[in-house]
Amino acid sequence: QVQFVESGGGLVQPGGSLRLSCVASGMNFKFYIMGWYRQAPGKQRELVAAITSSGNTNYADSVKGRFTISRDNAKNTMYLQMNSLKPEDTAVYYCKATNLGSWGQGTQVTVSS
Repeated sequence: QVQFVESGGGLVQPGGSLRLSCVASGMNFKFYIMGWYRQAPGKQRELVAAITSSGNTNYADSVKGRFTISRDNAKNTMYLQMNSLKPEDTAVYYCKATNLGSWGQGTQVTVSS
């Protein structure tokens, strides 16, 4: 069974940083495009960043220059380094492989003073 477990969220002040982790299981991780998504209250889930099996990345315009996605295929783990956080980054963050598996529980990120 494919599973994604997110961690690393929390409460941070504007301008702060957080690093999210996503551990995948039940799949051949290294072959899949992986993505970080987020859903803010009252809004649709949106793609924040994605990374291919070879490490090519793309980002939503709203996070370019602030967030960095990376992966460690040996550990079946993906990361999202989030810097210069803004209140509008507040959301539940999820990870998932493209066209595989179901959504996990997510990890809450709250940016507030």
